[in-house]
Parts: sequence; C-alpha cells; structure tokens
Amino acid sequence: MRVNWISLSTNKHHHILVKLAVVILLLGLAFRLFVAHYKGFASDLESPVSEKVQVRAPYVEPPVLVGISENEDHIHLDVITEKCDLFKGDWIPNPSGPSYTNESCPWIENHQNCMKNGRPDFGYLYWKWKPHDCQLPRFNAKRFLELMRNKAWALIGDSISRNHAQSLLCMLSTVEQPVQIHEDVDSKSKRWHFQSYNLTISNIWSPFLVKAATFEDINGVSTAEVQLHLDKLDKKWLDIYPSLDYMIISTGKWFLKAAVYHENDVIVGCHLCPGKNLIELGFEYAYKKTLHYVMDFIKTSKHKGLILFRTSTPDHFENGEWHNGGTCPKTIPAKEGEVKIKDLNKILRNIELEEFEKASAKVAHNEVNLKLLDFTNLLLSRPDGHPGPYRQFQPYSKNKTAVVQNDCLHWCIPGPIDFWNDVIMEIVVNG
Repeated sequence: MRVNWISLSTNKHHHILVKLAVVILLLGLAFRLFVAHYKGFASDLESPVSEKVQVRAPYVEPPVLVGISENEDHIHLDVITEKCDLFKGDWIPNPSGPSYTNESCPWIENHQNCMKNGRPDFGYLYWKWKPHDCQLPRFNAKRFLELMRNKAWALIGDSISRNHAQSLLCMLSTVEQPVQIHEDVDSKSKRWHFQSYNLTISNIWSPFLVKAATFEDINGVSTAEVQLHLDKLDKKWLDIYPSLDYMIISTGKWFLKAAVYHENDVIVGCHLCPGKNLIELGFEYAYKKTLHYVMDFIKTSKHKGLILFRTSTPDHFENGEWHNGGTCPKTIPAKEGEVKIKDLNKILRNIELEEFEKASAKVAHNEVNLKLLDFTNLLLSRPDGHPGPYRQFQPYSKNKTAVVQNDCLHWCIPGPIDFWNDVIMEIVVNG
C-alpha cells in the first residue's frame, strides 16, 4: 500500500492553520478587553506627545515679562513690559549682533566707523544691555517710526549727541532711509526727514547749551579760551525748542576746557587762564550756573513735549588723555566694579544729578515732562566700545608700531551706544 504523503501533509497543515487562527482570535478578544479597561495606556502608545498636551494644568495668569530672543524686534505693539531701573544692569552675550552694519548705514561719521577703519576684532558687537530686574525689549525700528508719525525729535549737545544721532539714524534706516533736509555752514547741525512717516530728527550742535565762541580744530586743539556766556541760552536750540515733540539735551566735557566766563555781558572770571588777570572760578562754577539756567528755563517753559536730560558719558583713556597719548586697548566689557569712574567725570555727573533733582521737584507743577537719562553706569563697563586708534582709516597700514591718536571718548557705530535707543524707546512707550 502506498501512503499519500501529500494528502496527509496538506490535512496536517490545514489543522495547524485552524488552531493558529483560533489562538489569534482569542488573543485579539483578550487584548480588546485589556484596552477597554486601560484606555489611557493605549493612547499613550499611539501618541505620547498628544496625550500629554491634553492633560489640563491649573490655569496660571501669563506673565507680562517679554523674553529677549533673536526675534525680539517683532514684539507686538500691545506688549506691556515690567517697570524697573533701566539704568542698572549688566552686559550679556548677544549672539545675534547689531541690526545694521557700516555698509547698510550711510550716516556713520568716519571717526566712529570702526569696521571700515580696520578694527580687527568684532567681539564688542556681540553684547546687549540687560537691566537687573526686568527684560528690556530690543529697539523696534518699525514700531518707533509708527509711534513717531508726524513728530519732531532733536538731539541737542556736543559730539556725543552727534554720535547718538548717527546710531539712531542707522537703526531706523533698517526700515526706511531718511533724507537729509538741512545742514548748517559748519556741517555740525543737521536735520533728516523720514518721508513715509513725516518724522524729522535734528542733531543740534550746542556743546555748552549756552552762547559760546570756540576756537579749536577737528582734533580738539584750541588756539584760544572759549568765550562763554553763562546767562544766555544758545539760540541754535532755543529757536526750535517750541516746535519739538521729543528732545534729548546734554552737555558735559566741554566745560573742562580753558574758558573766560561772561555774565550780563561782563567778564566775571575764568577757568585755566593764567596771565589773564582774572579770577579763577573753575569749571564747576560755570557748569552749575549753566545747568541751573537751562533747567530754570525748561521748568518754566510749559513745554508739552517729552524732554530727556542725559548725563555726560565716561571716557576710558589709559596712560594719558586725549591730547597726550592716552589709549583704550580693552576688547571685552569690564565686570561690575572693575572700572571706576574718573574724578572729573564724577564731578560732572554729581552736578548734573543735583541740578536735575532741583528742577524735577518743580516741573510737574508746571506740567512739563522732564525725565533723566543716566547712561553713565551703562557705558562705564564698556571700555571696549571706543574707536581707539581706529578713529582714522587703517592707522597701522604703513607702520605697525606707529604712534596714533586714540579716541576713547566716542563710540564705535555699530556699538554699545546703540542700546541707548533700547532704553529710550522703553521710556517713550511705557513712560
């Protein structure tokens, strides 16, 4: 007898398949019962992220804090930030760097164009100002222009004010390039117009804020004493004062120059004038007199715009001063307490704060909006932000050991002075 192995094999195979199907069916039923009982476990297997999002946490009122990020220029117009002392803080790393370059902005003066002049290091560009107790939104050029539609601004003072005006123009130029519509005969006072917003920004050269006759060249070398009238406001800013919606007024280091002082058109004394047979009154006398006179005018003017009085800025000359070989070789910000304010800078600032306090006690009664911009500490820790030898083009191209005049008073653009605009915008927006 022959056994049909194919038939037996086929029957056995069918039998195994039937058993396997029954086992799978029973396992499927058991698994469904298991899933029905532990619903959450099955959902977690399918999409653990989705399940976690669906878990409701207790409701917490969202904070008003505005975080600083690379996209912080895009903060919405209705954001309200915290109130804090904007002038006390630290410089922290800023990987995103400045919002403009020397190539994108045509308004940088050659003496402050550190990148064009060949400064080899760029680390000074990658820091931002962070107040201790709150976040400070980055300057939003588009928002500023919208808020300042049909307004008039003026930055009134010395070359630091001009330095600041160029910084502000560069930041606003990322949205729209302004048109220069005025320049005085000395090319020191200028005015620009942002046509799409009908905004004018003026830089008014008035280093003393009062009437003065000066005799010096572009490098600050004087050929005679300044003739300074302590009781006559400079008409260059006085004439446009009523038409301004916003202004920043400042002065400072020019009062350290040799000068002859006039009051009521009579010479009353001087500062650094040997051989003139005049009373040596000193720069403190003149600075107090001038600021008191300026503040007295402001507080009684009933001006309806915002007036910002800025303190003078520190310099970082080492081993000398502007005229005798001083330098500023630092390439990184100083830590808190590492740099001490110089005695002369401290004297100027103390007089500024004293006269501002006297005026601020009365301006509110006269409905004048006067605020203080005390940037002294903000820039004291930035000895790395000056042009130094790069106030001129390629200073070491012919001689790597050349003796070059350094600028340790003004600020590279772009550079630390840009963050003045962050603070000013916060004051303008949130008061």
